[in-house]
Amino acid sequence: MPPWNGWGPSPMPVETHICLPQIRAVGSRRRLSLALLITSSRFFTLQFGGVILSPWHLLWRGLLCRSSSHAAMPARYAPSIRGRLPWLLLVAQAAMVLFFLFFVSFDPPADSSLVMYTAFQDINVMIFLGCGFLFAFLRRYGFSSIAFNLLIAAVGVQWAVIVNGLLLNFQDGFVQINLMSVVTATMSIVSVLISAGVLLGKVNPVQLIFMTIVEVTAMATNRWIVTEFLRIDSHVAMMNVHIFGAYFGLTIAWLHTQPILATEIKRSKERSEPVSDLFSMIGALFLWMFFPSFNSMLVQNIAEKKNAVYNTYFALAVSAVTAFSMSAMTSKNGKLNMNHIRNAALAGGVIISFSAYMIQFPWIAMTLGLLAGIVSVHGLNYIQTCLNSVFEMHDTCGVHATFGLPGILGGAAHAILLLTSPWEDFTTLGYHALVHVGALCFTLFLSIGVGLITGIILKFKWWRAPQDWKYFDDQAYWEFPHLARKL
Repeated sequence: MPPWNGWGPSPMPVETHICLPQIRAVGSRRRLSLALLITSSRFFTLQFGGVILSPWHLLWRGLLCRSSSHAAMPARYAPSIRGRLPWLLLVAQAAMVLFFLFFVSFDPPADSSLVMYTAFQDINVMIFLGCGFLFAFLRRYGFSSIAFNLLIAAVGVQWAVIVNGLLLNFQDGFVQINLMSVVTATMSIVSVLISAGVLLGKVNPVQLIFMTIVEVTAMATNRWIVTEFLRIDSHVAMMNVHIFGAYFGLTIAWLHTQPILATEIKRSKERSEPVSDLFSMIGALFLWMFFPSFNSMLVQNIAEKKNAVYNTYFALAVSAVTAFSMSAMTSKNGKLNMNHIRNAALAGGVIISFSAYMIQFPWIAMTLGLLAGIVSVHGLNYIQTCLNSVFEMHDTCGVHATFGLPGILGGAAHAILLLTSPWEDFTTLGYHALVHVGALCFTLFLSIGVGLITGIILKFKWWRAPQDWKYFDDQAYWEFPHLARKL
């Protein structure tokens, strides 16, 4: 066959590159003309550098481009936070510095003021390392998970010192600061970090800062009401952070969950990889190791403090063993699930938090740990799926199964243990149990109510929240120079 000179009918049919979805997207009259165009594409063709062009083919391609909704789609960029985040942080930090300047003073040092410094460092490890790495399981959201955890904790500690001081430690016109007040402030922000785990990847740092300010204030108010009016011990009232943080975050998630989270995003970005799962497991180990310090930190009585340490450790050990058992039992292939292990292993420390100081027999703590492991794994398998799909309450980190349900079960177990305590007056026992149930219900209702108001405010367009196509993606907030060099 002689070579073709580029003019006239081509000896070979021309590739039209027309796909089936594009044919279906156009009207019936245009589909009818497709056969004619394909037939006539052999004539009046032109060849430039080995590329064969037909005027009929070019006309048809232009026809499809005008009919397709994706032909001229603009690039999708995340909303910039430059105009909001820097100024919000600077204004908030300047306001707190001025408050510390005029209204904060240190308590006179005591001989035993630094005895608890070691335990204080345990709490810091839990907050900054444990929670930071625990939520770093998303394969494309590792930078934000760890760094935003640091930002929330740094802002939250300062604000918690102020709010707790105004409500509990305000004397002679000054907020008195000592190591105990700093420890209390650090423990208070656990609720914010738990709520951030629910909303991980779906809100920007500006929204997180506002949520931190509101939730720390609400949690401090809850603790003040429970201790001052219901006469609950301070260390017991602090253990409400798990329940408050879980249901505060779930309420906001209910207002912010979009249907796309159950389809496209969940299959593409909301995934983990071996490296991210490994980092998340390291964070869970930090929390697991130092949970006894958290549960015993505010207990004053030496004997009760020892009980809290021992019981928390046994409950954590049993919940970890149960997590392995339940994960293999509920898996389709009989294999272990890293998500089950890292979450359910921590549930034992949550369920024992209310009653760790008062349990005299380790088998009770171990039973609670067993219950926590079972509930947590089944909550991750079934309840979380129900929340995401039926109620459209998307929980990114499985906080409800790790902190919410075990926290409620722990509060109920505390009330039951109060009824079985060796008191002489059963009326007094019943009164104490009823008060603790009332405090638990009040914490639950306050977290949902404040979370509902906060969620409505966070839906305003002023916050420039990330669009659904930028969920669970670090590129919405961070620079990646190594990627830019490859382009």
